[in-house]
Amino acid sequence: MSHVVYGLKIAANIPLPGLPIQPIESQQEVDVRIKLKEHPDYLSTLFDSSNDFFYSSPNCDGNGVPNLRVAILGGGGYYGFYYSDGVRFAISRDGREIQGDWPENYALEDACTYLIGPVIAFALRLRGITCLHASAIAVGGQAIALLGRPGAGKSTTAAAFARLGYSILSDDIAVLDDRGDRILVQPGYPRVNLWPDSVRALFGSEEELAHITPTWEKRFLALDQNGYRFQSVALPLSAVYLLDEREAALAAPLVEELTASDALVTLVANTYLNYLLNAEMRRREFEALGRLKTGIHVRRVRPTGDPSKVFELCKTIYADAMDLWMQSPRMQSRIHSELGNCQRS
Repeated sequence: MSHVVYGLKIAANIPLPGLPIQPIESQQEVDVRIKLKEHPDYLSTLFDSSNDFFYSSPNCDGNGVPNLRVAILGGGGYYGFYYSDGVRFAISRDGREIQGDWPENYALEDACTYLIGPVIAFALRLRGITCLHASAIAVGGQAIALLGRPGAGKSTTAAAFARLGYSILSDDIAVLDDRGDRILVQPGYPRVNLWPDSVRALFGSEEELAHITPTWEKRFLALDQNGYRFQSVALPLSAVYLLDEREAALAAPLVEELTASDALVTLVANTYLNYLLNAEMRRREFEALGRLKTGIHVRRVRPTGDPSKVFELCKTIYADAMDLWMQSPRMQSRIHSELGNCQRS
């Protein structure tokens, strides 16, 4: 099965839930090959080739086992992702192959919550691609990215934008495609994943949206149904918004520009899977973010204390993004060009 996600053309031995099937004309076009539950003997040998974990997550399951451990496998040819529920993935060092398996009582949808998130994102990082831990929205033909600490409301705000009729580029992971003169955000897949409290705030009842998997309370907003819109073509990034702590004293959301140094610190702190990067990967990321912060507005958003005013927050961010876009050199050049054409005619 062929899919396109985060700018990667993927060939998988089974269809991946939530990803539209796409035609790929030749094998040479494939960026990543995914093999799930294939060649179990080889996989077991590969996964058993190392127990030397260089990363263990601080969060653990009920038995005290880290939720994620990462090791180097196969003499350095693969990275191994070991999840505490028994799901395992091996990612080739060049980010071009992913193999995985999981316990027999596990559903494919459960395994794909890891695969389509951190596992493919790590393959992107291995390929030298910078990823922000952010949701991305299409605004006026440009992309804006929403950053923030866990629980800041990135996905909730993206879903609110969707309810207001805007197209969504990606949820949770914003993949940056550096073209030299501009940086594009690559599309993710047509879903926004939400916790039940966010679903209730946006829709009135958590039952309005389906579960991502039968075993997890998280739900998803389908962007390819019911009039919602998924932006399936990459767009140039125009601004990044950091969702700050809510402030009860504010009557309306406030937006302010970060200094160049604060912008760089903010971007570095909000890249995806930055805790797994080696020295060379960190160097490439720092260079990419240095170029990003010189050409992109990085703004702090101070929301009001009332989480139910998320639609007002969206409108504030939209108005600010459009003001920035109208003041940008590219838009000014377009306006001058159009004025010149009118005068000549």
